[in-house]
Amino acid sequence: DMFPGWAVNGIGHCHPRVTKALRDQAGILIHVANNFYSEPQGQLAERISTRSFGGQCFFCNSGAEANEAAIKLMRIHHAEQGRYKIITMHNSFHGRTLAAITATGQPKYHKGFAPLVEGFTYVPFSDLDAVKAAVDDKTCAVLVEPIQGEGGINVASRAYLQSLRNLCNDKGLLLILDEVQTGMGRTGRVFGYQHYDIEPDVMTLAKALGGGVAIGAMVAKPAIAKSLVPGTHAATFGGNPLACAAAVATFDAIEKDGLLENARLMGEYTQGKLSALRARFDLITEVRGIGLMIGVQLKGPGKDIVTKCMAKGLLINCTHDTVLRFMPPMTVRREHIDEAVAILETVLAEG
Repeated sequence: DMFPGWAVNGIGHCHPRVTKALRDQAGILIHVANNFYSEPQGQLAERISTRSFGGQCFFCNSGAEANEAAIKLMRIHHAEQGRYKIITMHNSFHGRTLAAITATGQPKYHKGFAPLVEGFTYVPFSDLDAVKAAVDDKTCAVLVEPIQGEGGINVASRAYLQSLRNLCNDKGLLLILDEVQTGMGRTGRVFGYQHYDIEPDVMTLAKALGGGVAIGAMVAKPAIAKSLVPGTHAATFGGNPLACAAAVATFDAIEKDGLLENARLMGEYTQGKLSALRARFDLITEVRGIGLMIGVQLKGPGKDIVTKCMAKGLLINCTHDTVLRFMPPMTVRREHIDEAVAILETVLAEG
């Protein structure tokens, strides 16, 4: 499985640390009203905050909810200034709630849902001049993925994200990083932005955060987070003890089992094996990515390749029509990668 649960199972299926945490927590407390704190919730907030930029956490159930919370935070934080516009990128993906799909810079996801939410401007990914040109007196934030996942595994350059951070500082804008796919060790660092020597003002997490259990988080610097006071936003199931216990166990697995180092090593190994296929098959034009977030760019559609691979026992994904997505769990070993690449090679050779 080289694309486990749309990258939700980042530490593999049914990791023993997670299953034990779920069993233990289910016998203590499954849910409590969100006007109370729970021990697992506090533990998880501490893990995220100390491993990132010292932000405060709002817990929810998905990446779309996390991005929705970030959008609402931007609105309320800048309400007195009358600023509400957010710049997002072409080929981005931020979820399927109404504001999140509006933030998504792909018209195919907008079809049928008009009127969309006002206040979003789209610019080409990795084009700093386009961002500069899009800023006006109503702009309050920029929302970007360090690596576009659904958009085709497009990796932001170090120069671009650092310049974008500087631009936001100069213009008084907030920088939101969507780390729903890149977060929780996928790239070989706990969070993708840590490859770039920058810090966001706000970060969103989900997918692999719960080790297979549904949980999302919006993380914001304290001076910004304080704008979202009780009553302005909430999630009934957000931060429930069961999901938080699973997420704490996921952090334990990543940190105690050496999964960050494995993601780096196996990412390099996988890219090397896939690059060898590129040398053999003209259909492959590029292999790109960081850690275990890898895209194989094809000259043509990849849907049939995915179907044929599945018939032979390999699960991968095709995104943006022409990009094969390899996002194996961080527990992956060389023999798994060898088997996966061998199946893909057979499918490509069969035509």
